[in-house]
Amino acid sequence: MATNITMKTPICLVENWEEQLKVNPKALEILNQISQPVVVVAIVGLYRTGKSYLMNRLAGQKHGFPLGSTIESETKGIWMWCVPHPSKPNHTLVLLDTEGLGDVKKGDPKNDSWIFALAVLLSSTFVYNSLGTINHQALEQLHFVTELTELIRARSSPPSDEVEDSAEFVSFFPDFVWAVRDFTLELNLKGQLITEDEYLEDALKLIPGTNARIQNSNKPRKCIRYFFPERKCFVFDRPTNDKNLLARMDKVPEDQLELNFKEQSEKFCSYIFTHGKTKTLRQGIIVTGNRLGSLVEMYIDTINSGAVPCLENAVTTLAQHENAAAVQKAAEHYSRQMAQRLVLPTDTLQELLDLHAACEREAIKIFMEHSFKDDNGEFQKNLLETTEQKKEEFLLQNEEASVKYCQAELTRLSASLMESISRGVFFVPGGHRLYLEARKRIEEEFELVPRKGVKATEVLQTFLQSQAATENSILQADKALTDAEEALAAEEAKREAAEKEREVLRQREQEMQQKMEAQERSFQENIAQLKEKMEREREDLLREQERMLEHKLKLLRSGFPRSQTRGARPECKRELVSDCGALAWYSRNSKVFGEA
Repeated sequence: MATNITMKTPICLVENWEEQLKVNPKALEILNQISQPVVVVAIVGLYRTGKSYLMNRLAGQKHGFPLGSTIESETKGIWMWCVPHPSKPNHTLVLLDTEGLGDVKKGDPKNDSWIFALAVLLSSTFVYNSLGTINHQALEQLHFVTELTELIRARSSPPSDEVEDSAEFVSFFPDFVWAVRDFTLELNLKGQLITEDEYLEDALKLIPGTNARIQNSNKPRKCIRYFFPERKCFVFDRPTNDKNLLARMDKVPEDQLELNFKEQSEKFCSYIFTHGKTKTLRQGIIVTGNRLGSLVEMYIDTINSGAVPCLENAVTTLAQHENAAAVQKAAEHYSRQMAQRLVLPTDTLQELLDLHAACEREAIKIFMEHSFKDDNGEFQKNLLETTEQKKEEFLLQNEEASVKYCQAELTRLSASLMESISRGVFFVPGGHRLYLEARKRIEEEFELVPRKGVKATEVLQTFLQSQAATENSILQADKALTDAEEALAAEEAKREAAEKEREVLRQREQEMQQKMEAQERSFQENIAQLKEKMEREREDLLREQERMLEHKLKLLRSGFPRSQTRGARPECKRELVSDCGALAWYSRNSKVFGEA
C-alpha cells in the first residue's frame, strides 16, 4: 500500500558545507517511507530573490523554508518538504528549495553549477526565480543552463562523434517555469498586450548575427529552448511596498499583501498543482519517494567521485536495487498469502496447486508493478525459482500434515483392533475371518474421514503392511480353515496388498502429472504478464520518441540548424524498436523461463 508522509517542517536533503555535498540520512529515511509517486518541484535562483517564500506558499504555509532578512544566503544545500499533493490523490508533493546562486562568499563557482544540475535532475517542475525583468542580464545570470551538457550525461556511451546528443535530455528534463519577481513593466510588445508566456518566448528569441558576443548571448536562449520544450512564465508584483514588511514576509498577514501579488501567487500555485507532472524517468518509469532517495544518493556519490552523473547508469543501478526489492516484495506476498489461505492438509494435491497458481499470479503482478529494466529476465527468473522453491516447501508441509493426521486417525480407529489382538481374541478357530472383518471396518471408517490429504493412501498402505505379520499368525492359528482355504486366503491377502501398492503408484503418477501441469501454467503466467508489460513499455518508448521528434521538428521550424537537431530522421521509430530488442528480449526470457 502506498505510504503518505506529512512533514510539519522542511529538512535538509543535500548538505553543502565548505562546498562539499552530502546526503542527509534523516531525509533519506523520510523518502524511503514514501512509496507513492512524487511530483517534485525545485526552485533555483540568485540568493535574496524570495525563492523560499514562494515555496512556502506551495506548501500552504507561511513558515517553513527559512526566508532570512539579510544580504547573506540563508538556505544552504537543498532543503526538502514532503506534503500530500493537494490535487493528485495518492501522490506526494516534494518541494526542493535550493541555496541562492551567486553567493560571493563561495570559493568554487562549480558548487553553484552542481546545485543547479541536481535541481534539474531531481525535479519534474523546475522553477527559476529572478528579479526585475527577463533581459540580457537575467539571461546571463542563467549561464548555468549552458553547462548542463558538461554536468549531466544521458547515456553511458556517448555517440561516435563523442558529443552527447542533447536531444536525449528532452526525454527526462523537467518542465521549466520562470518566476519573475518585483515585475514593474507592462506586458506590452509593439503596442499589443501579450501574455506572460509570450513575454518569455519573445525574450528567448535568438539574436541575429554570428559574432562571438552574439553567439554567447544566444547560448542560454538556445539551451532553455532546446532542453525545456515545456515552458511557462509568471510575473509577480512586489508583495508590499512597505520595506519593513519585506524584511519579515513570513509574519505579514494576507490582508497586508498587495492584491495583485496575492492573485499572481494563487495563479502560480494553482498552475503548479494542476500541471506539475509526476516525476518520470525514461521509458515511463514512475519515481516514488524511495526511488527519489536512491537517485539523490547515486547522483551525490557520482559528483563526489569526480565523475558526471549519467541518467542511464542511474536508472540501471536503480533498477538493480528496485528489482531485487520487487522480487522480495512479491515472494513475501506469495508466502504470506499461501500461509493465510492454506488449510493443511489439503484434500487433494490439485487444491494446493490451484492456490499456488492464484498466489503466484498475484506475486508476478506485484513484481511487474515494482520492477523495470529487467532486460535479461534475471530477476523474474529469480522470482520464479523462489516461488517454485516455496511451493515445494508447502507441498512438503502438506504431505507431513497429511501423514500426521492420517496416522492419528488410524491409531484412533484401530485401537479396539489392537486391543483384541493383544488379548488373543483372533487366535481361535474362525479367528482369521473375524480379523479380516474388523480390519475391513477400519478401512471403511478411514475412508469416511474428511480431508485426509494427499498421503491417505500411502499411510493406509503402510498401516496394512504393518499388520501383515499379525494377520499371518492369525491365519496359521486358525485351525478351522482347510489347507486349500488357508492358501486361498494367503493369496487373497497378497492380491489385496499388490492392488494397494498399485493404487499408491497410480496416485504418485497422477500427482507428478499435476505438478508438471502446474509448472507449465506457472511458466505461461510469467510469459503472459511479461508480454503485457513489454507492450506497455514499448508504447512508453514510442511516446517518448514521438515527444523527442516533435521537439526536434519544432526547433527546426523555429530556425535551429539541422546540425543541432541530430537524430530527427523518419527511421528513428524503427531504430527504437530495434534498439529495445523487444522480440529478442522476449525470446531470451522464454528460454530462461523454460529452463527454470
